Order: sequence, then structure tokens, then C-alpha cells
Amino acid sequence: MKNEPPRIDWPEEGPTRSPYRVMNDPEIYRQEMQRIFRGPVWHYLCLDCEIPNAGDFRTTFIGENPIIVTRDADGGINAMVNRCAHKGALLCIDPCGNRKEFACVYHAWTYSLKGDLTAVAFQRGLAGTGGMPSDFDLKQHGLERVRVENFCGMVYGTFDDKLEDVETYLGPEMSAHVRRIFNRPVEVIGYSHQLLPNNWKLYMENSRDPYHATILHAFYATFKLNRLSMQGGVALGHNGWHNLLYSAAERDIQKDDYQGKGLRSVIKDVGLEDSSFLTRLQEFDDGITVAIQSIFPTCNTQQIYNTLAIRQTVPLGLTKSELHVTCFGYKDDDAELRRMRNQQANLIGPAGYVSMEDGSVGGYVQRGIAGADKDEASIMEMGGRDIKQSPGVRATEVALRGFWQAYRELMGF
Repeated sequence: MKNEPPRIDWPEEGPTRSPYRVMNDPEIYRQEMQRIFRGPVWHYLCLDCEIPNAGDFRTTFIGENPIIVTRDADGGINAMVNRCAHKGALLCIDPCGNRKEFACVYHAWTYSLKGDLTAVAFQRGLAGTGGMPSDFDLKQHGLERVRVENFCGMVYGTFDDKLEDVETYLGPEMSAHVRRIFNRPVEVIGYSHQLLPNNWKLYMENSRDPYHATILHAFYATFKLNRLSMQGGVALGHNGWHNLLYSAAERDIQKDDYQGKGLRSVIKDVGLEDSSFLTRLQEFDDGITVAIQSIFPTCNTQQIYNTLAIRQTVPLGLTKSELHVTCFGYKDDDAELRRMRNQQANLIGPAGYVSMEDGSVGGYVQRGIAGADKDEASIMEMGGRDIKQSPGVRATEVALRGFWQAYRELMGF
């Protein structure tokens, strides 16, 4: 049957293992596009502040499906597949802008901001010849609609009409963190896009993994921005589908002793020419300085000191993906705080002091597992084998186990 999951012998250890096959099997990837990206899942689309006025739009993705998000004349938010009903061409090729309607460049089929087909070029032909059949009904050929919901200024979309609301999907712990970050009006500071030489799931694993953060990222530990010795933990939502990794820099229980076998984390006798880069403002009363939230399947909210961002991972095929980052601040930022945000934004992005390594290491894994035996799998037992809240524990892979639990549920493995 078309929608039956591929046959796969998942290791008996369950979500403490992930078969390498799921990263390089084309049939599994095809099923992901149906069962996850068109399944009972909410997907981040854009920020509400990016489309403030009637006619504003942004283009984005749900899996490989190109999406247009619009603000209509009534102030409503609409989302539809960015695919002309005539020949399947991209309807809108611009990333953002303002339009009264969308006309396909190929044959000028025209759609409203809500996705209704409003006109077909030469529908009645010329001089009484040609044209569409007399019973052709514009109402039957609009764009495919996507259900949308605005939660705290984050716009989500789903193809599932019966899925619970976004807040229920996130759960109370994750909803509380979204409200923590989006506690007042925001505005976009800038964007970055980064090609990743790996399957989309490898980046989503990476973003849930506190174990790697101060091993791979030497900048973090060297300049004491983030260490496993700092107090923090992992919070889970929706039975582990989502998670929050958090730490507090001022609560480092081993400030002068951060060592371990084989660690390249701390580079001695180095400094920054401009040390003002490390200047920061404690914005949140809870003392948390780094908080990375993962919302299944492909969204992250990010607070690294004073950098605030949304990360969206877009699959581009079996072994390639793209990371879209939207940096934002609060509308009431003063000039000094906005300067800090802009300067600290150098931590992230394709050449970021921290995230540069994340853009490479997924490719190392993708290359490393090429040709692996069908029974080989990764191991995720750091911090135990269960999936439960882990306050005070950061040397753990519990959030990865939560990701694979959600994945298996949706894929039927």
C-alpha cells in the first residue's frame, strides 16, 4: 500500500537507538514527507510581525512543500501551498513583500490573498475561439490551503484539520517558554540561510543535544558562555516530542576546573581583541542565559545571552537541508541592547563563533554512515534510557530519545 511505512527492524532498545538507515533510505524519506510533514504535526511558518499589513506575505516551507503566508484585507492570516493549480509552477518567487493578488508568471493564473483563483488569462479565448470549457469553475481550482494558528506571535501551519490547537500540541512546559521569549512585541533584526550537507534529522538531533555543546564548540567553554558544569537541565513537552535545554552562566559549580578525557573544549592563552563582545545584559529574572527549545519536527527557539532567534530546518532531499534563522529583538529595545543583540549575533549563523561547527559536523555523520550495515544504529544512553524530565541534568541525551519516540509514533516504526 502507498502509505504503509517501509519495513524496518528497529533495534529492540527502542528510542535509545536510531538506525543509520533512516538517514539514507529514499523510501523512508518519501514517507516522512507524508507522515510527518503532511501528518498530525504543527510546523512553524513565520513570525506574525513579518506580515503586519494587509497584502504582506512571506514564503516558507513545510517539509519540501513551498508555502505562502499572507495577511488579507480583513487582518486574517492565511497559508497555502505555493504551487499554481495550472501547471504546478511556483506562484510566488519572492521571499517577502506586499501584493494585492498573486499572478503566476507562467500563464498568469491569478489568486487572491486567501488562495482563491480569481482569473485565468484568456479564459474565454479570443474572437470566440479557444479558451477554457464553459463549465470551468474558478472556485474549484484555488490553491491548496494550510490550516494556520498564531500562538504568541509565532505562526504555525498544518495540513491536518483535526489536530489539537498549538498550545495543546506544545504542552504547558513548552508553551510557558514560548511566552517567556515572546513576552512583548518583537521585530525582526535580520536573517541568515545556511546549507547543511546532511539529512534534516541530524540537525534536529544536534539542536537537542547538550552533551556535544561544550565539547564541539570550543568557544563556548573557553569564554565560559556555556559549560556542562553550569546549573541547568532539560525540560520536556508532549511526552518528549519537544524539549528545552537551558543553563545559567552565573551558576557554574566548576568555574576553574572544566576538564575531561579527550576534550578540546578549553583553549588556553587566547583572548578576544574586542572583549566587549562578551558584555551582556541579564534580561530574564530566572537567570537563564542559554535556552534552546526544540519544537518537533523542525523548529527551534533560541536565547543565547541577548541573541533571540527562530531556527527552521528545511529538508532539501535525502542528504541535504537548509537552516533558516530569523533574528529578532523587542520593539522597546534601547540602542545599547540592540547593539548587544547585533554584536552577539556573531555567535550564530554560517560563520558563527559557536554554530559554525554545527554546519559541518552533520556532514561528518552523513559521510560516516554512508554504506553502513542495515542493522547499525547510533547509541543514545547518556543520562539513562528513559524519557522523563531532567532538571539539574545536562550530560544527557534524553531529548534525543524524545525526538525518536515522536518519530517512531508518526512513522509507524
